[in-house]
Amino acid sequence: MAASKSCLITPSILSCDLAHLQDEVNSVEPYADWLQVDVMDGHFVPNLSFGAPVIRHLTTKLPLDIHLMVENPEDRLEEFLALKAVHITFHAEATDHATREALVAAIHDGGATAGIALNPATPVAAIDDILKKIDLVLIMSVEPGFGGQEFLHDVLSKVRELRKRFPALMIQMDGGIITETAKCCREAGANNLVAGSAIFGAKNRRKAIDSLRGI
Repeated sequence: MAASKSCLITPSILSCDLAHLQDEVNSVEPYADWLQVDVMDGHFVPNLSFGAPVIRHLTTKLPLDIHLMVENPEDRLEEFLALKAVHITFHAEATDHATREALVAAIHDGGATAGIALNPATPVAAIDDILKKIDLVLIMSVEPGFGGQEFLHDVLSKVRELRKRFPALMIQMDGGIITETAKCCREAGANNLVAGSAIFGAKNRRKAIDSLRGI
C-alpha cells in the first residue's frame, strides 16, 4: 500500500504528559486524524488508565477512538458513547460470539463505528464470525497494557491476510510504531497507525506525524 495521507495517524494519549493533557492534545490536533484513548481495567491488562470522567473535560476536534482493553467491555460502552466517541474497539480475547454481535449492534446504535482488536498471539481466524459486521480491525503489534514495547514483526502477516480478504477494511496497528515500523505497516496494508511515544516524545509533533505517514 503506497505511503500517503490516506494512512490515518492516531496519537495515543497514554504516552502524553498527563499533567498537561489538554496542552498535549492541542499540540497534535492540527496534524493528527484521530485521538486514541486507551481504557485499561487492571484485569484484562495489568495496568489502569483513563475513564470517561477524565476524557469528559478534554476539548478536541479530533474523533475519539476508544480502545477498550477491559474484561466485560459491554459494561463500559455507555460511558464512552455518552462522550460522542466516534469509534470504539473491544478485544476478541475478552468476548465470545454472542457478546461480539451484541457489542457491535450497541456501538452502531450509539452512533459510533465498531472495531475488534487482536492480541499478537490471536489469529485472524478467531474473528471470522464478526469480520463482515465490524468497521475496523486493530492488530496489536505488542502485548497490550504498556507503552514503549518493541514492535513484533510477525503480526504483519495478519495485516496482509486481512487486506487481501477485505480491500476496503480499516486496519489499525498499535504498538512499537516508529518511522521504520510504520513503513512496514503501511506496506503490509495498514491504513491507521496508533503511536504514543513516537509522537508525544518528539519536540516537533508535526514532523513526527508526517514521518509516520511516510511523507
